Parts: sequence; structure tokens; C-alpha cells
Amino acid sequence: MAMKLNKELPLPVRLKEEYPLSPKLSELKARRDQEIRRVFTGEDSRFVVLVGPCSADNEEAVCEYVNRLARVNEKVCEKLIIIPRIYTNKPRTTGEGYKGMLHQPQPDQAPDLLAGITAIRRLHLRVMEESGLTAADEMLYPENRSYLDDILSYEAVGARSVENQQHRLTASGMDIPVGMKNPTSGDFTVMLNSVTAAQHSHNFIYRGCDVTTTGNDLAHVILRGGVDKYGKNIPNYHYEDLVRLLEMYSKLDLKNPAAIVDVNHSNSSKQFKEQIRIVSEVLHSRRHNPGLKTLIKGVMIESYLEEGNQPIDCHRIYGKSITDPCLGWEDTQRLLYQIAEDC
Repeated sequence: MAMKLNKELPLPVRLKEEYPLSPKLSELKARRDQEIRRVFTGEDSRFVVLVGPCSADNEEAVCEYVNRLARVNEKVCEKLIIIPRIYTNKPRTTGEGYKGMLHQPQPDQAPDLLAGITAIRRLHLRVMEESGLTAADEMLYPENRSYLDDILSYEAVGARSVENQQHRLTASGMDIPVGMKNPTSGDFTVMLNSVTAAQHSHNFIYRGCDVTTTGNDLAHVILRGGVDKYGKNIPNYHYEDLVRLLEMYSKLDLKNPAAIVDVNHSNSSKQFKEQIRIVSEVLHSRRHNPGLKTLIKGVMIESYLEEGNQPIDCHRIYGKSITDPCLGWEDTQRLLYQIAEDC
């Protein structure tokens, strides 16, 4: 056989029983979910900042980072809603490389999915308990989200997954904002088709069950830039791109039109310091166009304790990315205060 069964994993309900969401944390999530919902429905004018490491690779470093975010959040909460980016599943373009804490809770050791599903649930719970913030993760594997669906306040569908039917249908059954990234080609139509699918009701097979969803009225787009047929990065955060998106949205019967701008990836050509400038340009576009101010709800920033990135080896620097390069903490803190002042 080409597929070998390694071990049977516990059902999500069993893992939730072992690592439950306490009443205190349930109240926190309900409150945060409502605050975030009000931004995407236009009832709250605060600006969303999804910020954190490219990959959550170390529990201690991630928690230290988010606790620092929480202290900044106390000072900017009247202007911003900060959502920690805690990505525990990592898509790989060629299938090679670190696939995230779900696969490898210890990045330099062999994959262990049983340890991985436990590690990611414990990490998200600890973040909530220590920081008072609820987080975002990527829905890389639709069926695996059941291990975290009672914890997360935001989910993203990545550029390589956004055309996948199971991702779109699963998103239609979520009750939190789900951001659909444009595909690696940069195609806006594909991205908006995914939002349309996610906002409608569907009947399909999910985890061995026949399910029907109600549709997710908070499904929206994430602009992350694209790549042309020669492999050249094509950004899509410029004013004319945002206006084009606004026009395309206006022709569709979609609820709560909204966009998040991912300021790294193909928008920055992975030049992580460019994120600072790109955020400034996005805010400038919002200030000079009322329609864009309503449409652009926030930005997504890749940031960690230490700037840049590093290989996975025995000499790893604590709090430095082992996947895409990230802004360091000092730059991030200054940027967050600047966003609060400018938005």
C-alpha cells in the first residue's frame, strides 16, 4: 500500500474534554468574537491588526510575544483590535520544509501528529489565559479545525487552498470571520468566488457526517499579492488595486464587504522591512477614499521577537522565525502605535 496507518488520533471531542475551555475563557472568547464581528459588520470603526509569527514554532516564545502584544493592546484598544497571529499549520509550496507545530511540535524532530494536536490546543489555551486575547490560525486542513473551533476568533484560508471546495464549504459553517486570500496567481475573481461560496448554505460530508451549513456572513477577502507566470511578485495593495476590489465587490450580492491587506508575502516580495511602508500606504489610501475606509478593515503583519529568519538547527535563536522572515519586536511595537495614531 502507498499509505501506512501510523496511529489513530483522538476525536476532537475527546481532546476538548482533556483540555477544556474554562467558563472564564468561554466568556472571553464570546466577548472578543462579538467585538470582532462588529468591526466586520461596520458597527465598530476600529482597525483590525492580525500580527504575529509566520509560524508558531515555540510555545514559550509565542506566549512571550503575545503577552507583549497584550500590553500594547491595553494602550491602543480604543483604536485597534489586535488579533495575535498564531499559525500552527504551514502550507509548503513544494511539500518540503517545516509544516508547523501540528506536524512537528519540536521542529528539529520527526513528525508526531498526536503530540501536535495536543500542543496546538494547549498553546492557544495558554495564550488566552495569559494575555486575555483570542487568536487567528490558518485553516490548512478543514477537518483538523475541529480541534480548535471553540477557541479561535479568526481563520484564514491560504492562497493555495482558496480554490479548494472543502475549504469553501467548511468556511460556510463557521461563525467567526474567515479571510479568503487571493490565489498565488493574484486573481481577484477566484478570491471573490470563494467568499461567495462561503457566504452561502451548503450540504456536504464533514468528518464522516452529512452536514448542512447556514453560510458565513463574515467571509471576506485577504490581499496578499500574486506571482506571474515567470515567478515575479505582483503586489496588490496599491490604491488602484483597492479601488478595483471595491468596484468588484459593488457588483456582487455579498454581505459585509471587507478586506484585510497582508503586507508581507508577495506584497512585500518577502522583504519583511517593507511591511512598515506598505501599512503606511494602505492607511493613506483609506484616508483619501471613504469607500476604501469602509472596505479595508485591517492589515496582517508577520512579526516575532527577533527580526528576520533562521534555519532549523541546534543553534536556533529564541523568538526568531524558522519560516518566512518577520519584523522584530521593536519595529512591531512602533508600527502598532503608529497605526493607532494614523487610522
